[in-house]
Amino acid sequence: MDIAVSPNGQVATASFDNSVGLWDTRRATWLEGHRAAVNTVQFMSNDLLASAGDDNSIWLWSLASGEGAKVATHTAKIVDIARRPDGKTVATASWDATIGLIEMSAQGTAPDEKRLRGHKAGVNAVAFSNDGETLYSASVDGTIRAWSYSDNNPISTVIVKHGFGVNELIINDAEGWLAYGATDGGTRIIDLQTRAQIADFTLERRPILAMAYDPNSGHLAAGDGQGFIMVIDTNRMRITHDFQASRTGPIWALAFSQNGQNLLAGGIEDIVYSWPVATMREHEPMAGEQRSFLEKPETLANGERQFKRKCSICHTLTQGSARKAGPSLYELFGRRAGTVKDYTYSDTLDGSEIVWSAETIDALFDLGPDHYIPGTKMPMQRIVKQIDRDDLIDYLRAQTAQKED
Repeated sequence: MDIAVSPNGQVATASFDNSVGLWDTRRATWLEGHRAAVNTVQFMSNDLLASAGDDNSIWLWSLASGEGAKVATHTAKIVDIARRPDGKTVATASWDATIGLIEMSAQGTAPDEKRLRGHKAGVNAVAFSNDGETLYSASVDGTIRAWSYSDNNPISTVIVKHGFGVNELIINDAEGWLAYGATDGGTRIIDLQTRAQIADFTLERRPILAMAYDPNSGHLAAGDGQGFIMVIDTNRMRITHDFQASRTGPIWALAFSQNGQNLLAGGIEDIVYSWPVATMREHEPMAGEQRSFLEKPETLANGERQFKRKCSICHTLTQGSARKAGPSLYELFGRRAGTVKDYTYSDTLDGSEIVWSAETIDALFDLGPDHYIPGTKMPMQRIVKQIDRDDLIDYLRAQTAQKED
């Protein structure tokens, strides 16, 4: 869901599996604490990392010890973090339509926190100016706002009003421009002073889901919902690379390496890829090999096919829910909803009276989770055909039963 590179070149990843990964060549250290998908990571320094996600919380991690602590929460998921240049403040973008400002103490705790309100819908992205005096925010409401950070009670000014939600935001006040990516596929650059459009790199692919900028080379990268990555030379304001980087699914995360020579990307695959920017069009797309959860549908029995399509990304069939977005389905039948001990449920399922059976699972997918259990974290989806629901139920009954030793 996100990639960050530290000042010394270390890579951190935020994932749908509830974990933060710290990467050293081909090895990973997992930072575990979030109880839902992790959406964003940001290095505060070479030794301190911030992360936030669908559990509405922001964590701070000591990279020396690997230990972390929850320091603040929103009332909805957090999708972006920005570090103020002084290293003492974090801004958070949340779908509760607010921006959090967290002042860090020397011990890494967060004793001072405030909320900025002004957007009419969820906030998708935040970014500070180079001097740290202005905070920019982008929202589902289609606006980009500028906040005067030095004011005790910052009041925002709308600097972009777009017809579609704005997902991504890059600030380059040294060169006097702002770049943004929107749900209509728009990738645009505007002048920060005049607010006039400098360039439009929209390529009829939607939505824009990830952006990254390397100030040394002037390269701006944008990833979209159709798996393409576009690289723009902002010195000449022209596209230099545009290729389908993912064979399957969208590009959710982009970051340049410390020296700007490589571009890192992630998406629905459980892998982060890195391409040399100079030759990236000559390299194979992501997922060059067949992945285990992308088997050919015709090779699977119908019940297994339904599970792979609807359930497998979020749930395991074996014991333990660690590093998954949903609870384990092990011993599902006869279990009361909301009772797996290593998973944090939405308030809707805490104390639920639902007991999982063929009948309740059938109703869940017949009506859709959003109607059967309003307020659940489970994505909105249905299985329309009765035969498909029956086959899924038979598959789950067989696969989730306790196995004999």
